[in-house]
Amino acid sequence: LALVKANQLLAKPEHLTWEESASVGLVNSTAYRQLVSRNGAGMKQGDNVLIWGASGGLGSFATQYALNGGAQPICVVSSPEKAEICRSMGAEMVIDRSAHGYRFWSDPDTQDYREIKRFGSHIRELTGGEDPDIVYEHPGRETFGASVYVARKGGTIVTCASSSGYTHEFDNRYLWMNLKRIVGSHFANYRESFEANRLVSKGLIHPTLSQTYNLLETPQAAQVVHSNAHQGKVGVLCLAP
Repeated sequence: LALVKANQLLAKPEHLTWEESASVGLVNSTAYRQLVSRNGAGMKQGDNVLIWGASGGLGSFATQYALNGGAQPICVVSSPEKAEICRSMGAEMVIDRSAHGYRFWSDPDTQDYREIKRFGSHIRELTGGEDPDIVYEHPGRETFGASVYVARKGGTIVTCASSSGYTHEFDNRYLWMNLKRIVGSHFANYRESFEANRLVSKGLIHPTLSQTYNLLETPQAAQVVHSNAHQGKVGVLCLAP
């Protein structure tokens, strides 16, 4: 049993299973604040939004919010299968990092700006010459230098995580000379959580639960996520059948 305040509860979307409902709680609210809320990037219609890991837990919700909000997602993924997931959601601009061989670090201590600039040129080819208004960041160290570089002049890099490392490195000239800004975003407040859940309840945002495991299979579920072999969210059924 758990004792909680009434305002810490959100209504379960009636059309979802309990597993689907559980899967959206954290990442949906996080994506809403990070991308839509004025506490995050404040996305608007027509924005180009570069989304790292666009078929994953965070990225799949960010892609939906971009499409729903009249923005244009530029989805970055790591396999043809994940690229197809983004296209099935309605995204037209997709970059498969593995297919193009992007490596932003020439060694553990040196970023390769030739590769970063090649990545920026690829984005402009897709957008008709425009740079991203918003870069939706969560990989961290591996991608942060590229994120700062590719954002447009006056653009925003909004970050909520650092799954590839917490120590970020970037060339500050690309930030200060071009008046870009970095915004930190962490989960959501009560209002943002309510708004995000309301959109799920209205059928405008959809859960991305791809697979569930029973409790004994938790190590397997963790390994799938660790190796980035999953799509969207995975669930573990602790007490549920």
